[in-house]
Amino acid sequence: MKIIFYIATAILTAIMLYSAQMYIRNPEAVAGYFQNLNYPTYLVYPLAIAKLLGLIAIWSNFSKPIKEWAYAGFFFNLLLAFTAHIVAKDGGELFSIIAFFALITSYFFDKKVRL
Repeated sequence: MKIIFYIATAILTAIMLYSAQMYIRNPEAVAGYFQNLNYPTYLVYPLAIAKLLGLIAIWSNFSKPIKEWAYAGFFFNLLLAFTAHIVAKDGGELFSIIAFFALITSYFFDKKVRL
């Protein structure tokens, strides 16, 4: 079970790190994507920081409630990203789907590993 948890969490981490680094390294392009998806562009930097902090919360066992909030934040982020890509019909929903399944797997196997 630990192996499945680590693999799923590693996949989620890779996708979120890629996303966060894009937000930080190329904010103009990401702001353009946000405009195409009808999201406000001022969310670019806060989302990048939130993704990094969420990953820290998931990988560390500092606080169980903070870890739960991180999982919840990623859940809503991925749900909204998937929906926005579907509505925009830009074909960008694949990574949202992969990250969503990795998130769900990581969450439930984290619960089993911790019991």
